[in-house]
Amino acid sequence: MKAIVIQEFNAPDAVTVGDLPDPQVGDSDVLVEVRAAAVNYPDVLVVQGKYQILPQRPFAPGKDAAGVVRAVGANVTHVQPGDRVVAQLEYGAFAELVSVPADSCFRIPDAMPFEDAAAMGLVYQTAYFALVERGGFRAGETVLVTGAAGGVGSAAIQIVKGLGGIALAGVSGAEHAQAARQLGADAVIDLSAPDLRESLRDQVRNATAGHGADVVLDTLGGDVFDAALRAIAWCGRAVVIGFAAGRIPEIKANYLLVKNIAVSGLQWSDYRVRQPEKVLAVQQEIFRLYQQGALKPKIAGALPLARAGEALARLASGQVSGKYVLTLH
Repeated sequence: MKAIVIQEFNAPDAVTVGDLPDPQVGDSDVLVEVRAAAVNYPDVLVVQGKYQILPQRPFAPGKDAAGVVRAVGANVTHVQPGDRVVAQLEYGAFAELVSVPADSCFRIPDAMPFEDAAAMGLVYQTAYFALVERGGFRAGETVLVTGAAGGVGSAAIQIVKGLGGIALAGVSGAEHAQAARQLGADAVIDLSAPDLRESLRDQVRNATAGHGADVVLDTLGGDVFDAALRAIAWCGRAVVIGFAAGRIPEIKANYLLVKNIAVSGLQWSDYRVRQPEKVLAVQQEIFRLYQQGALKPKIAGALPLARAGEALARLASGQVSGKYVLTLH
């Protein structure tokens, strides 16, 4: 089969199409003919050899695949050949075929395009788990999302609004600010403002009549995380999702004590392995919100598989607003 083949770890724009053997299908697996695959920031790290989980080479990267079921294993009952599905996996989505555990494969609504299904995989699952499971979100609360123009951030803004919250979008630049407003953000927090330590807190206080953010979802780390902690309301919660800004921050425990703040982390793939029933329930909730019109992925571009390197390089630049999707077949 045709696939993006990683023989050696390299720059994102250096990836090329090659051939890999068709995947095997175990008794509890589903073979999917891929129609669309989302490009996620972890894919950039994978092809560079910098991600925490690296498969044996050669392999195809890619963590979100949407397509049509071609075959199922003997133990699989909830999907059958011909079904339209989306699957979340550790790697392998940038290929014509992918074999995935049945627990990670979900039927998609009839009216949902494959491109939307792929774009709403990893990032929407991550955003929902961060907000509800780890952040303890309740309807009516105010949520500050950093990196709100990125994949997880933009998904989080929509989910906050879909679940009845107030969304503050932390972004840099006028283009990303406009994108955040289009997603439904109630206010934009300028992360490029001078003296971020003070300015971020001041902006959040102004947007919340002095209350602060009940929940912070942080995808950036670094100085942004440090400043965001100071903008949390009493008994607020912060969830660490990633460190796209580069520096892994350190937390002063006395500050957590003084304001009764809780800080937690999210490694979403652990839920896929340890509690797949929760992943299924969240996926069904994501589909419900999509069908209600509350969620709609912003697709920056749909590119053929051969242009995967271009999509990865653009994502690595940090200037992308929305999701790139690779189209196959």
